[in-house]
Amino acid sequence: MPVIEDIADYADELTAIRRDLHEHPELGFEEVRTSGIVAEKLKSLGIEVTTGIGKTGVVGVLKGTRPGKTIGLRADMDALPIHEETNLPWSSKTPGVMHACGHDGHTTMLLGAARYLSEHPDFAGTAVFIFQPAEEGLGGARAMLADGLFDRFPCDEIYGMHNSTMDAPGVVRIKKGAAMAGSNFFDVRITGKGSHGAHPEGSRDPIVIATNLIQQIQSIVSRNIPPTKPAVVSVTMLHSGAAYNVIPNEAEFGGTIRFFDPEVGELISERIRALCAGVAEGYGVEIDVDIRNVFDVLINDDALSDAMIDAAAPVVGADQAGLRDELAMGSEDFADMLRVVPGAYCTVGHSGTIAPHNPGYVLDDAILPVGASIYVNLVTSRGAAA
Repeated sequence: MPVIEDIADYADELTAIRRDLHEHPELGFEEVRTSGIVAEKLKSLGIEVTTGIGKTGVVGVLKGTRPGKTIGLRADMDALPIHEETNLPWSSKTPGVMHACGHDGHTTMLLGAARYLSEHPDFAGTAVFIFQPAEEGLGGARAMLADGLFDRFPCDEIYGMHNSTMDAPGVVRIKKGAAMAGSNFFDVRITGKGSHGAHPEGSRDPIVIATNLIQQIQSIVSRNIPPTKPAVVSVTMLHSGAAYNVIPNEAEFGGTIRFFDPEVGELISERIRALCAGVAEGYGVEIDVDIRNVFDVLINDDALSDAMIDAAAPVVGADQAGLRDELAMGSEDFADMLRVVPGAYCTVGHSGTIAPHNPGYVLDDAILPVGASIYVNLVTSRGAAA
């Protein structure tokens, strides 16, 4: 892949940065070490740096030598609560925490682009480097927006990208319009009545109630949502009890709702609440439900999607950069930024067969200079765009 020559020359340095970040992962809003490294490296490049945006977010601003548009580039920094099982030399040194989604790579790509642009400042416009905390469901984008991200650093356009093991190495894909699902998270707490396991007749068993309710929730999409409107409900957590011979007082479960039509997301949420209310009445227990929106539907601007393809084509080849037809049921909180500033979000394929959010996931370091080069092309082309 013909990445920008100077970036290719320091690809080994980018790999070293990425692997260091990988060894020291930090969860959302805890990226103290990571954001410190980012800020230090940006400052060493002569880039104006602001820290503490959205708690641990970092923003760098670099003006080109000629007037033009302000182009925002965003990378996420947080890791996941997963125990790594890759056994690589640079595996996580923090038990139970792992960069299992490649955010260490995204951060490094953006640092690579910042380095190149700082060393080659003869471009039009201004580059704004946005290093976001807490993408993994904790609202990092919204936290940065609440801190006045685009009031303090106005951008004309904004771009982001994500690694992908679902595409061949070097393949860049983007879907125009609605591209990634919106998401609500939900938590359900059942307060029943415990008893000795040998005398269940004295209980109002929250485990039985929870399993019954989970089965009912699984029917919401198939019996309430038109098949022409994509939606998913997944229960992903169930917690109750601590002894073999005790029926517990409480049970808790939670999960996620995915949708492309906000009305569908609200309908699913209403049905969960209604089912919980009916089951609570029927079993004579108390059921508390908390449903909250976490991700908006990610919508790519049509024209800026084309611009991102144009920026990627010189790097990966015109035949490797193009549009994607299918929707992605995964969510991404870059969607919140795209609601404020027009932009686009693409995927960059790399080697490997284990998908993100898996303890065996491995990022291919070969894509670091690829992503950095695409970011550079976006700044140099879009900053000068009329």
